[in-house]
Amino acid sequence: MSTGPATEASAAPRVRPALVLVVAPEHIATVDSEFARYVRDYEIRCADSASGAREVVDDAVAQGQPVALIGVGWTVPGASSGLELVDELHARLPTARRICLTSRGDYGQSLPKLREALGQGRIDTYLLIPQGPRDEEFHTAVTEYLSDWGWTASTPEVAGVQIVDGSAAAEVARIRDFLDRMGIPHRVHRPDSETGRNIISALPSVQGGAAPAFPVVVSALAGSAVLEGATARQVARLVYGSPQLVDSDDVVDLVVVGSGPAGLAAAVYGASEGLDTVVVEEDAVGGQAGTSSMIRNYLGFPRGISGMRLAQRARFQATRFGARIYTGLAANAITPASAPGEPHTLHTEGGPLLARAVLVATGVQYRRLGIEPLEELVGLGVYYGAATSAAREMEGRDAYVVGGGNSAGQAAVHLARYAASVTLLVRRPDLASTMSDYLVREIASTSRISVRTSTRVTGGGGDGHLEWLELTGPEGAARVEAGGLFLLLGADPCADWLPDAVLRDERGFVYTGREVPMERWVAGRPPAALETTVPGIFAAGDVRAGSMKRVASASGEGAATVALVHAHLSP
Repeated sequence: MSTGPATEASAAPRVRPALVLVVAPEHIATVDSEFARYVRDYEIRCADSASGAREVVDDAVAQGQPVALIGVGWTVPGASSGLELVDELHARLPTARRICLTSRGDYGQSLPKLREALGQGRIDTYLLIPQGPRDEEFHTAVTEYLSDWGWTASTPEVAGVQIVDGSAAAEVARIRDFLDRMGIPHRVHRPDSETGRNIISALPSVQGGAAPAFPVVVSALAGSAVLEGATARQVARLVYGSPQLVDSDDVVDLVVVGSGPAGLAAAVYGASEGLDTVVVEEDAVGGQAGTSSMIRNYLGFPRGISGMRLAQRARFQATRFGARIYTGLAANAITPASAPGEPHTLHTEGGPLLARAVLVATGVQYRRLGIEPLEELVGLGVYYGAATSAAREMEGRDAYVVGGGNSAGQAAVHLARYAASVTLLVRRPDLASTMSDYLVREIASTSRISVRTSTRVTGGGGDGHLEWLELTGPEGAARVEAGGLFLLLGADPCADWLPDAVLRDERGFVYTGREVPMERWVAGRPPAALETTVPGIFAAGDVRAGSMKRVASASGEGAATVALVHAHLSP
């Protein structure tokens, strides 16, 4: 859950978020009745005209009341169309989720335009106004959007982790990014805040007369354990343990290195089919897919799903079947089995793990920009990846996103809910060749997003935080003010830790199956489809040479690996 740094004011009673519902007079009673189930947690604000809607929104903004959802009818008195009114209200309330409510009488006429608006990103979904009680499909959709708003735009009511910032802002940014991606609610406090002072005064080091080491992290999820001078990796181990809990003499069936879509799918299918499965991850569960604010083209989720939520559900699913998942733990090397039937040894920071089969699903990492003044500001306005935890900090600022792939497009759309403006910088002359069409259309219809093609970042800087960038394009170099820079550049495989016996291509991606050069085939046959040049070591997802670089294909590869592991383990 994204949270800004807490202040003393945050201790004051919070205003209940509002649900703003605007429909024609004949539908007011129905809508008011249907949304009555939410009154404990939200204030329901209804209007039956465009002018009434503007008054409601003006009042909410004046009171500083957050608005979680806007529900607008297809036809509203005083508005040329419900969609136009959604656009107008959303400009005032950019973080609110948007639902167009249509009646059965309007459905046939409205459907083509609603589908077009959905494709353009003008609304999050459209729903039929319920005609009777207990329309749970209607409320499932509403609840999903309220949940999404709560995880991305709301301050947590109860925080599982408390952070005292001090002067380690860059590391705090990394810690917050980890916690956000793991779906762990948290708050950040200044040392001079009431909560900050209480945490600091209770530190053993301070009671012993020493100065505290910032950042300080207190986790209620780990028995109120305290870390001083905390790092994101230490927090990950604190929350989810380490494989030191696994006896180093034990031999597990399958060790999965990496917990993106491929690794999680392998964990689910491996554990559910009886394999003793362990997953190790050096960062947060979910991989790069886990940083996506909203994935709209993943099969089975017509309303989209955030990368964090997708990873969270897969993690719960895998652990339900018995898979053990450890975060904050990097794999350093693999020693291949010395003979058929012997285990491979995975060397980690927490000690060795012995496994009959290993799946390499470490994915890719974004390339570094390599401009030293900007590298020094990483975590201080400059971020590699979507860094959804930093999105709220862009409020009122000009944000820049570098990249032309889907991850960059999703980041730009998400940032547009907070930043005064978002500029997408692309080296290519257009977006169409590298980005999905639905994202291209959504970006084109989002007024806060502009696209600059054939443009690169060539400089930048700031005093303790990003303040400006130098952009170079067809018309030369220009300096612009900037509050945030999000770098989603081309990616390199995370495979340099593998032994030479695992063959890779010239870019470092791992060869598998028929991708393996013929001179490395055995007895004229290639390895199994997802097997590397070492028997019993497999690769799936983005790290694999020839992969499609899509969430769905990575999930499929991870699941398919399990059948190959079974075949490898069979006598």
